[in-house]
Amino acid sequence: MKILVADDDAISRRIMEKMLERSGYEVITAEDGRDAVEKLSGPDSPRLALVDWMMPGLDGPSVCRAIRSRHDGRYIYITLLTSKQASEDIVLGLEAGADDYLIKPCNPEELKARLRTGVRILDLEDKLVEAREDMRYRATHDALTALLNRGTIVTDLERELARSRRENGMLSILICDIDHFKRVNDLYGHAVGDEVLRQAASLLLNSVRSYDLVGRYGGEEFLILLIGCNAALAQRRAEEIRTAVQKFTFGAIDSPLFITMSIGTLTSNDWQKDMTASDLVNQADKALYRAKAEGRNCVRNAQPLEQKAKQEVDAGRHDQSQREQTLPDTSASTHTRLHV
Repeated sequence: MKILVADDDAISRRIMEKMLERSGYEVITAEDGRDAVEKLSGPDSPRLALVDWMMPGLDGPSVCRAIRSRHDGRYIYITLLTSKQASEDIVLGLEAGADDYLIKPCNPEELKARLRTGVRILDLEDKLVEAREDMRYRATHDALTALLNRGTIVTDLERELARSRRENGMLSILICDIDHFKRVNDLYGHAVGDEVLRQAASLLLNSVRSYDLVGRYGGEEFLILLIGCNAALAQRRAEEIRTAVQKFTFGAIDSPLFITMSIGTLTSNDWQKDMTASDLVNQADKALYRAKAEGRNCVRNAQPLEQKAKQEVDAGRHDQSQREQTLPDTSASTHTRLHV
């Protein structure tokens, strides 16, 4: 295990280094307080530190305060070494952030015992951090697919929507639903259905950019957030996802299994800014149901009423123009009749 020895006295530093190396430690040395802080701040820095109280630049307590002011999540066990023996000095050192305090000259066996205590505390710290991260992961991810769960993806949607509006950006929402998924469960069983969901989730995750977000919205429905993606790009990406799912061979049973997916899309800046994240999801969901109603295995985009109305008007004008072009030209016969 790595350990830092910070002491401005070269002889004391060398004696401590040799003793710790014989005990199996990998020793890193620092000549002053600033050097100590720098060497304790790297990504692979020591987790144990022996810091002399009296050093140029920064003294021992100042080194402790500098290390404790960081918020990188890595705990460093610091032992102060000093000839100060007054109770108020011990209190000062511990309140500065030191974990332990040894009076110089220290007994080698006592020092090694205290360092073993430090190692046990660091091991316990690591286990607590690991348990905390495991709990956080379980609270934010779906147990079956390992995607973000519904609560987390909805929270992320609210955050990204607020950010896009604040920065005059855009956010596209895709709601994806596996077609006829109930048939998969009915024909092959729920174990096969679960495997299809896991493979579909992996396929969706690999179909978007690293900073896009994918979550399981419920059952066989998935919610995808395309950050900074306009409507045209969202439509294209949705079509790419639909095609990828259609072509993918799901290895959930002995024989090849193919499924399809319907997708509803929506882009935030096409809609009023007072609409909530829930409102936008509902509109995207309506587009998904339209895709289902129109034959499944397709992509449909949610559009505001005024945009739909404009498209209908434009379509009506186009139809009228087409009808006028197909009417027979009677101007010549009329002219002839006028001269008869």
